[in-house]
This record gives sequence, C-alpha cells and structure tokens, in this order.
Amino acid sequence: MALATHRFININGIKMHIAQQGSGPLVILCHGFPESWYSWRHQLTALSETGYRVVAPDQRGYGQTDRPEPIEAYNILELTADIVGLVDALNQEQAVIAGHDWGAVVARYCALLRPDIFRAIVLLSVPYKPRVWTSIRPTEALKRMVGGNQQFYQLYFQEPGLAEAQLEADVRKTISILLYSGSGDAPPQHRLRPLFSKSEKFLDTGTLPETLPAWLTKQDIDFFTGEFERTGFRGGLNWYRNLDRSWELTAFLSGAKLRQPALFVAGEEDGVIAMNRDAVDGMGETVPNLKKKVLLPGAGHWIQQERPTEVNQLLIEFLAGLNI
Repeated sequence: MALATHRFININGIKMHIAQQGSGPLVILCHGFPESWYSWRHQLTALSETGYRVVAPDQRGYGQTDRPEPIEAYNILELTADIVGLVDALNQEQAVIAGHDWGAVVARYCALLRPDIFRAIVLLSVPYKPRVWTSIRPTEALKRMVGGNQQFYQLYFQEPGLAEAQLEADVRKTISILLYSGSGDAPPQHRLRPLFSKSEKFLDTGTLPETLPAWLTKQDIDFFTGEFERTGFRGGLNWYRNLDRSWELTAFLSGAKLRQPALFVAGEEDGVIAMNRDAVDGMGETVPNLKKKVLLPGAGHWIQQERPTEVNQLLIEFLAGLNI
C-alpha cells in the first residue's frame, strides 16, 4: 500500500504543506479546528486506491503551513484563495472539494466563488446555511443569543491570548479533551458544552477520558499534540476572530444557493448539528443538487475519524456518481 507523500508549495503569499496520495481526478480535503491534514489519514488511502489524486493541506495557521501574524490575514477570502491557489499550483483546472468543520466553511466559499473550478462539494458536520440580507454582525448575533449570564465558545475565542493561554498550558490534555468530548463515544454528561457559565473556562466544558475510544489511538494524540506544541493554537483561533470581517466581505453572497452536486455527512450526536438543525433540514432548498444527506447514528463531531469506513464508502459512492 502506497503512503502519502508530503511537499510544500508557495501560494497566495504563504508556504503551504500538503499531504497527497494517488493519481487521477483531484479531490481536496480541508480540515477543521483544531486539526490538520492528519484528520484525513483514513480518506487519503481509501480515495487514492479508488482512482483519485487526494490532497489534504495543512490550512493557513496550522501544522507546517505558514502562520501569518495579522489576525485579518485569516478572513474567509484569504482562506478561499489559498485553496484556489492550491489547485493552480497542482496544475489542475478543476477539483472536488470536501471540508469538515471550518474546512466545510472554506469548501462552501470555494464552491460559491469559483464554481468553474470546484465541480462538486462534500460537507462534513457543518451544513450550508445561506447568508440573508437582514443578517447582523455575527458576534452581535451570538451575544444576543447568549445573553448576559453565559459564554459561548466562539465569543470566548475572540480575545487574543485568552483561549491560547488555556489551550496551550497542557496541549496533550487539550487535544485529549476536545477529541474525546466532541465525539459520539463520550456520554452526554462528558460532551463539550457550547454554552458555559462566566465562572468557567472553555476546557471546563469537556472531560479528560480515562481510556481513549477505539477510533483514537495514542499515536493519534501524539501527532496532534506534537503539532500544536510546536505551533500553538493562535492560527486556528484567528479563523474565529474573523467572523465579523468575513461577514463584512461577503454581503454579495446573500441568498446564494450551493448548486454543485453535493453530499452532506454528519454524526447524529454532533453538537454542531444540534445547534444548526434548521440548516440541516433546509438543505434540500439551499443545496438544490444535494445527492445525499446522511446522519450517522452514535457518531459525534470528528466524523471522518470516528467512522472512517462509513464515510469512505459515502465519499467513494458520491465521487463515482459524478462520472469524472
């Protein structure tokens, strides 16, 4: 079995690290927070063996890819340009794009802004919800939702240095808590809570596992720990700190539908689904060429890591149906 190869490319003013495997039509896999190319380790092999050239980048701010200093360097147009530039650097004209968590956000903007390049899209965990003309600044909307007595994790992440100090104090503990408590293996009382009291810190909402779930090995924890011990969490957190800036830059996309052939997969126990049930239910309208929508029972947020066999099967079936 061939292994993924690694290389660096220069695009959009940064040096990007990518893992790639296989040959054939291009499939780009975009990870979320706090992850890396390694989150797609199971998909790289499965898709490449089916006849695709599969590329999983460390996105801006993560892993071995550059981490620009300015917070505004992480707005959604820069993140999208990184992936558009990646396709060009690979000497390709088109690609299928798949994204998980924040990577799903990048994937949808790639599809909306460059439909000539991104011929089909896969969204994992985060559904598509079109912006509307009457929307308000995201942080203001979140503040209204939360009220004055609680904190919401995306607002907690806004202050530079606050979340970094907590997450970086013990990176192995942080990674273990987030991966376990965001998964479907954690019982409800151990799962991450998006809302928490003013007296709590973000990691207080999760649980350090006594034993790792079957899908998560010590080697997996070692890899993520090593990456974030080296890079810190600032790059990934800066994506959240551009919620308002990205909103300001994309008013022209109000009402836009995602028209490419699409697949949506998530875990039934994913907290993101609980917060966005209306968007999940409405995807038949907002994504008119949605081929399949699957919620895997018992799975949580880290869907392609928790359920690689099922996710790989769904991806391969979707790609085969595109006739590319």
